[in-house]
Amino acid sequence: MKLVRKGKISYMQPDWVKGSPARAGFTTRNGGISRPPYNSLNLGYNTEDAHHNVEGNRSNLTRAFDLHPHQLLTVKQVHGSDILVVDQPNYDLSHFLTVASDAIITNQPGFMFGVLVADCFPVLLYEPDLRVGAAVHVGWRGAANCLLGKTVEAMRTNFGCRPEKLLAAVGPGIAAHHYEVDRAVRDAFRQGSGHWDQIASETALGKWQLDLQRSCLLQLEDLGLRPDGTSVVEECTCCHRELFFSHRRDKGTTGRQLGFMIL
Repeated sequence: MKLVRKGKISYMQPDWVKGSPARAGFTTRNGGISRPPYNSLNLGYNTEDAHHNVEGNRSNLTRAFDLHPHQLLTVKQVHGSDILVVDQPNYDLSHFLTVASDAIITNQPGFMFGVLVADCFPVLLYEPDLRVGAAVHVGWRGAANCLLGKTVEAMRTNFGCRPEKLLAAVGPGIAAHHYEVDRAVRDAFRQGSGHWDQIASETALGKWQLDLQRSCLLQLEDLGLRPDGTSVVEECTCCHRELFFSHRRDKGTTGRQLGFMIL
């Protein structure tokens, strides 16, 4: 994964994008117009940042890829398991802003789609032969509820994608040493996606440090994706203030970066 500058913005680009017809990546916090504490490329409407600032930032992002702001599709993320499938042309993407979903799958070219994060992990999936893409918002609930598995299954059901053909990119999120969770989270993983002993380390009675990145990678491997087809952003959102927003570091008052794809 490498840092790329394009226009006013910079983003982390998965290794498999080079030579691919798809464009994909994970934005940093830099290259926008928002003022502290949302400085500067805050792309999330669900913050206290001024609406016109977010619109300006989205314009900076889309224009860097020769798109118009109305060609950016994001949804209302609710830490659930619903998946939005877009398999027809849409000339107005604004109505998707109110659709409750935590994953997007599409085979439609010509627009940008993505998920917004500020410690949760954005995961991108791409089937190069069929040219189908997905963006998944993985917090602890999404990881425990196997949202990645549900997304891969939906890609197979709707478009015929095979897991072994998929390329993946796991974007920036919070590292385990900054992410302490309680028994409710442990129980959710034990009842759901599992791997608890491989992704959690107990720090005190009823407290664990949770490695969500490792959870994503283990789930992708279980699903049949090839490890050599997966790119990973190693930098932690909480540690790297100069690059990323972090909900936990900034005590909830912060912006959002985007994991995005254009087919």
